[in-house]
Amino acid sequence: MNWPSPPRTHLATLRRKLAVAAVTVLTALVVAAVPAASAGASQSGAPKPTIVLVHGAFADASGWNEVVERLQRSGYTAYAPANPLRGLASDAAYIRSFLSTVRGPIVLVGHSYGGAVITNAATGNPNVKALVYVAAYGLDQGESVAAANSLGGGHTDLTEHLVVRPFPGSGDQNGDAYVDPAEFPRIFAADLPRQEAEVLAAAQRPGVLSSLLEPSGVPAWKKIPSWYLVASNDNLIPPVAERTMAARMHATTVEIASSHVAMMSHPADVVRLIRAAAGR
Repeated sequence: MNWPSPPRTHLATLRRKLAVAAVTVLTALVVAAVPAASAGASQSGAPKPTIVLVHGAFADASGWNEVVERLQRSGYTAYAPANPLRGLASDAAYIRSFLSTVRGPIVLVGHSYGGAVITNAATGNPNVKALVYVAAYGLDQGESVAAANSLGGGHTDLTEHLVVRPFPGSGDQNGDAYVDPAEFPRIFAADLPRQEAEVLAAAQRPGVLSSLLEPSGVPAWKKIPSWYLVASNDNLIPPVAERTMAARMHATTVEIASSHVAMMSHPADVVRLIRAAAGR
């Protein structure tokens, strides 16, 4: 049976409808392929800040591994540069130089002595939009790490368990300070598996002893909004000193039952605090 051909006007209308439908489907596919907010932008359309994580003494940048992985999965660019651990002023100068190579907004994070470093490194840098302290030293001007340990009536036995080894040019009154490996698990990483803590003790990076007494410069936290994670089971920095530093800087503060290495034993809590600072 021969079907009659449709009128030419009907064919033209049909073609137009098919063309419109094709464009609609193609547009839908493109929209579905693009996330609501790209990895480099927040939901508001502003670029996501770069997260720079600074480790402290007796550790290295690998302590941030789990935090970096989680941040990357959330679409953040994260860096964990090697802190030289050669002295507060020189360490801050090194991190300041690193920050000068990062474009756009920065959230600067410090752990332990790394907190003292970011306190100095961020001063005067308009790209640093937030400071995050993870069981870290938020020093005031003229204050040293050793002095900060007694804030709020705190006490640490860290100095009683340091092993100091000379390095070329260190002299008799200085040297590289390590935590005694026998005491390292208790002082530094009490909530990590014992074997993991012992490996960290064997591989620890020393900090120059004189950095414990070096006075801090103008603190960045006086002008830059700050967040602070207090580790209530910290055996290196007294928790009462951490609370005192957090209150002094008017930081947004959370407290968790963690050892000194909260970024390793409680990475989800640390990332949550960093993202809060990044999304403010």
